[in-house]
Amino acid sequence: MTTMTEASVREFKMPDVGEGLTEAEILKWYVQPGDTVTDGQVVCEVETAKAAVELPIPYDGVVRELHFPEGTTVDVGTAIIAVDVSGGAAPAEPRPEAARAAEEPKAEGSGSGRQPVLVGYGVATSSTRRRPRKGPEVPVQQASTAIQTELNGHAPVAPAAPAPTAPAAPATPAPTAQAAPVTAGRPLAKPPVRKLAKDLGIDLAAVVPTGPDGIITREDVHAAVAAAEPKTPEPSAAPAAPAAVSASASASYDTARETRVPIKGVRKATAAAMVGSAFTAPHVTEFVTVDVTRTLKLVEELKQDKEFAGLRVNPLLLIAKALLVAIKRNPDINASWDEAAQEIVVKHYVNLGIAAATPRGLIVPNIKDAHAKTLPQLAESLGELVSTAREGKTSPAAMQGGTVTITNVGVFGVDTGTPILNPGESAILAVGAIKLQPWVHKGKVKPRQVTTLALSFDHRLVDGELGSKVLADVAAILEQPKRLITWA
Repeated sequence: MTTMTEASVREFKMPDVGEGLTEAEILKWYVQPGDTVTDGQVVCEVETAKAAVELPIPYDGVVRELHFPEGTTVDVGTAIIAVDVSGGAAPAEPRPEAARAAEEPKAEGSGSGRQPVLVGYGVATSSTRRRPRKGPEVPVQQASTAIQTELNGHAPVAPAAPAPTAPAAPATPAPTAQAAPVTAGRPLAKPPVRKLAKDLGIDLAAVVPTGPDGIITREDVHAAVAAAEPKTPEPSAAPAAPAAVSASASASYDTARETRVPIKGVRKATAAAMVGSAFTAPHVTEFVTVDVTRTLKLVEELKQDKEFAGLRVNPLLLIAKALLVAIKRNPDINASWDEAAQEIVVKHYVNLGIAAATPRGLIVPNIKDAHAKTLPQLAESLGELVSTAREGKTSPAAMQGGTVTITNVGVFGVDTGTPILNPGESAILAVGAIKLQPWVHKGKVKPRQVTTLALSFDHRLVDGELGSKVLADVAAILEQPKRLITWA
């Protein structure tokens, strides 16, 4: 990567396009060196933990250099493209160094408040093959701020790391003494590096930093891992071989018999959220099987209604409305658990989440203030939510702030399931496949359209009575849709 020093060249840095994200993967470049760009023009698509985002450039000029190829994971705040703005498109600064320092905060702020165009969902994990950073590092003050926002559970203990290196008493203490003075107090490292060290079991206090201002980099952590592995064998001559063998063993496998898929994007984010939810909230799931024949008839009638012309009308619409009515009748189900304050937060609004399968994985965007929408408005919002998700354009904001969720596993032919709560929510309703089944109706066995509903809820704030009432209300409405009028 070539560093630009001319006053007319501006470096556009990777912005934080979500909330507190630390890195993003460059999926695709839309420009090449020599291309002319204008203020607001999309220059690349990046993938973060929240979404795939198209980044607009915040000034006019000519592309001088793309600092990273497609597929590279780049830290937020790192310059990714250099643009020559000398054609009068932007005023040249008198001092290159001061000019660059003045514009860097703007670059990190995601282009002075411009709204990025969102095109999907996901994130990329870091790997040891990641291209080393050659651009300017994040200033020490920013690094210190990031460190103070980290969890304080990992207190460095200087003597802990030297212990494994004890076979030869005179030789081992010397490297340890070098590592200790590197950081006086807590070692300097960015959040992703600190997490990497924790996952690998490396004490940052024993890692020798090579980054500017004493910041520990990923490469430093991996170097510490490589240095620790040889110390298991006894002689000092043999250690290098086992390290190389273990590294090559982990990288090589029979590609004809195995396929390895990196854990990244929405799969990584979903896995972390589900593990956190499953082991934090005590889940309870209740089931009910219900005759929805009348609901399906109402769906067909609504399709012919002029108020629903051009709108998506399906059973999910009436199921969503039934859940909203059940929440209105049992408002305590629409709540969250505040562990820090030791409070139950009852929401007086419903942001209704709808689980949607997309090419990048499962996402759960939500309809804001769904409780206040009429049935046609709800149909319109559902249609927009589904089409946006399928096109891969769901925004991070659309996936935040949900209060309760519906997941329709019936579209896959599944009878029902035991869904896991979205973090911060107290309930999730699973809808099974609607099938023609023999059913006792008015004292006779008749073929009826039947489905099974499953409601999972957080048993810390929803007891069996409340959960049962909500599920029973949803079932009653779907069995007799006229209750949408009498209960709403």
